[in-house]
Amino acid sequence: MTVSPTDHRYLQVARTLRKEIVEGIYPVGTQLPTEHELCQRFNVSRYTVREALRRLREDNLVVSRPRAGTLVVPRPASNSYAQDVKSINDLLAFATGTQFAIDSTAMVSVNDDLAGHTGLPVGTQWLAIRGYRQAEEDSAPICRTEYYINRAFAAVGRLLQRHTGPAFPLIEDLFGVSIVEVHQEIGAVVLSPGVADRLRVEPGIAGLEIRRTYTTSEGEVAQVTINTHPSSRFRYSMTMHRIKD
Repeated sequence: MTVSPTDHRYLQVARTLRKEIVEGIYPVGTQLPTEHELCQRFNVSRYTVREALRRLREDNLVVSRPRAGTLVVPRPASNSYAQDVKSINDLLAFATGTQFAIDSTAMVSVNDDLAGHTGLPVGTQWLAIRGYRQAEEDSAPICRTEYYINRAFAAVGRLLQRHTGPAFPLIEDLFGVSIVEVHQEIGAVVLSPGVADRLRVEPGIAGLEIRRTYTTSEGEVAQVTINTHPSSRFRYSMTMHRIKD
């Protein structure tokens, strides 16, 4: 499937607006600029703006009403976590509306056990940031989250305490690199007593571990993210299309 420059442009507009919503530039309950204003700001066609807004509606970030404009809305809070993935851009929506409570931040050297857990080479050094994501302050955490960030990009660690979205856009913005590939593996695990306690489930129950490896256009691994969910609270959806000859 080929992607036209117009397709790329509407994804870029959607990504910028999504980031601004997450950062509070457009708080919940406020209106986005009009289509005409967005066309002027991004120097794009009305079609491109409408496609970008469609993506935001699909992410449940905004609603559009006739003669009322486009309104930023709260994402529904839930202990269940559903993911619908079609592209790398869709990963931006997953952490939107959640808080990342960090338990620990440290530079680690990868040993044999950590290499098996992360897929990273033994002996290399990575910034490890571990904690839990939750939709609301008093709700049960959605998942345990572990970031392993390439030492070359470790400066982003300072920003994660007040950042609600995923980490890889920060790497792109701060260092001028592009994430072009995300390799994902999903496996079954048994939740340890400590993780189960924090997730408010019984110890020893089954969990789902999602490991994503983010690679730049230079072929360098920028980040590995591992999210561990209780199996009863997670549903993964993937849409596939037949490619026509």
